[in-house]
Amino acid sequence: MGINMKSNYLEQIRQQNPLIYNMTNVVAAHFAANGLLAIGASPLMSTAIEEAESLAKISNALLINIGTVSSAEVEAMCLAGKIANQAEIPVVLDPVGIAATDYRYQTVMRLLDEIHFSVIRGNLGEIATLAELNWQTKGVDAGNGTANIAEIAHYVANKYQCVVAVSGSVDYISDGKRLAKIANGTPLFPKITASGCLLGSVLAAFSAVATSGQIFEATCEGVAAYAIAGELAVKGLPTNAFGSFNIALLDQLGVLSADTIEKYGRVSYE
Repeated sequence: MGINMKSNYLEQIRQQNPLIYNMTNVVAAHFAANGLLAIGASPLMSTAIEEAESLAKISNALLINIGTVSSAEVEAMCLAGKIANQAEIPVVLDPVGIAATDYRYQTVMRLLDEIHFSVIRGNLGEIATLAELNWQTKGVDAGNGTANIAEIAHYVANKYQCVVAVSGSVDYISDGKRLAKIANGTPLFPKITASGCLLGSVLAAFSAVATSGQIFEATCEGVAAYAIAGELAVKGLPTNAFGSFNIALLDQLGVLSADTIEKYGRVSYE
């Protein structure tokens, strides 16, 4: 059924200014840092193993994004993830392009084996790969296939005991029991580099201000907030104004409010 979303977490981010430790790719780092600043979080960007343990101990959430990962960074990610688990701070995984190469796939499998993630965010091709479905993917794009998105989300959430967010024209969020569908967004998201990667960082910020029992609700609000910001950013823009959309998205994240989320959110629960 459709329901108006009640915003509980955005204002907490603005009040608490959580420190988000981003182990992300070189393409996304700058955009993700600016996006986190825009919503009121504090970004910290590092993939160095020498400081992984120290940074995980002082952060409020950890994002692991494998977009341009190297073997040295995998070791740092495993260490940081284990420390984050010990510190009981949420860890978000973005398995970028997991199906593109065997190296990416094996890297994600190792991360999932050694770290418990609170949230896994990806496009349908990436999440379908985690569900061990034969999905035709191209690089980091979503690819093509026929499957029940809700079933895939439920399956991966149960398998890894986490919340799963599947990005697409409609976003699906599952904790293995509940399912939310969010119909906000814009076709321009896939047209700018790192838009999905920034969403992973945003979900880390929303998770940082939620209790362990509220990760599903926080993820739903984070996905909706980000999609709504994108939807509002394209208003008045030509369809191919990719650069303007890039800037407008950051602007909309900066002015986003609980009232805006509650007014524009198109959310249904099953």
